[in-house]
Amino acid sequence: MYNSGLFLIIFITCQMFGAQSQECVSRQEVQSALRHVHKLLSAHESSFLQSVRSLRKKLNLLHNTSNISTSENNTPLCQHPNPPANGRMLGQVFKVGHEVHFLCNHGFQLSGPETRECLDSLRWSGDEPTCQKVDAETHNSTSSKPTSSSSSSTPSSSAHVRPSRCVELQDSTHCTCEQGYSISSQDRSLCTDVDECELYRMTQSGRLCLHKCINTAGSYYCQCPSGYTISKDNRGCQDIDECKLDAHNCTKEQVCVNTFGGHRCMVVECPRYRNASYIKTSALQCERNPCVQGNKACLQAPVSISFHFMSVMSNISTPRVLFRVSASRILGNSLRFGLLGNRGTGHFTLQRSSRQSGELLLVEPVQGPATLEAEVEMSELDRRTLLGRYITKVTLFVSQYSF
Repeated sequence: MYNSGLFLIIFITCQMFGAQSQECVSRQEVQSALRHVHKLLSAHESSFLQSVRSLRKKLNLLHNTSNISTSENNTPLCQHPNPPANGRMLGQVFKVGHEVHFLCNHGFQLSGPETRECLDSLRWSGDEPTCQKVDAETHNSTSSKPTSSSSSSTPSSSAHVRPSRCVELQDSTHCTCEQGYSISSQDRSLCTDVDECELYRMTQSGRLCLHKCINTAGSYYCQCPSGYTISKDNRGCQDIDECKLDAHNCTKEQVCVNTFGGHRCMVVECPRYRNASYIKTSALQCERNPCVQGNKACLQAPVSISFHFMSVMSNISTPRVLFRVSASRILGNSLRFGLLGNRGTGHFTLQRSSRQSGELLLVEPVQGPATLEAEVEMSELDRRTLLGRYITKVTLFVSQYSF
């Protein structure tokens, strides 16, 4: 205002005494100066109003903080619980509905409740826990605090609860947890274990583990049934070949057959036919001894009998080719394939795959564990005259599991 008045006096004086003097400023210069002064005053006014608004905000924030502090101070709290001797307590919020957790030092075991909750009566639930010293030799424990009655202690799962890591940042608290833990919904100063097995089962399709998922403090691991080992990805299961690893109890007279999840010790014996005898030419094959000339009953008996053992998983998709039988050379002019007896009825079928071979198919899924048997016959004929019969006895072991 002072500068504005000064320019106004200069302008009036110059008007009264004339504008011939070179010391007097022109009208345009005075108006330009006045506009400049007006801008300065407007900027000062805006700065002043901004300072007033900022001050009001700080006063309101201070007022609200004071009200919150007063409200929190009026919130009913449970009395500060005492940590057990030779142990510690996790949790800093003692409001109604909140929990505190107790841990024991190394060499001590918790006796009593691991968790206590602040009740509406402003009392803590359960009895006050104690830490008992563990005797490594006798596994007997002596209490570090006298008690009037003895109680059996259960293994502590305190590792599933840990303190969080909190940082003060711009008037707010940010808390984080280690991998495998999440902030407790009741107390941000605590981290609780994430049950990955249950979480994956509820939120995603499939399975976290192929067989069984075991939750641990901060993590998990997969477990396989007996006869399997964990795969490289630590999730799947791989069959252990006991026969290949020589980890079986089969005798020299028995044949070790590996199955999914185990093995079988099979005894292979040559069958007995009337007027025909057999000799074992290999571990899985028997061949007929030469027949006496003119002995038609002997000629009707199978020329050879082979044994074939297979293992499949439970409920495998069908139809599926299991076994193929073929003739290395043909003496007659035709071959005929078929299934003998009623074994495997409803599960197997036989189809011709070429002029010299046939295929055994599994036509229905089988729920394991189960053992199925089938006898495949290949007959060689020459102008409808039987030249020889060849039988393959197939035994199928169906696993209990689908892997």
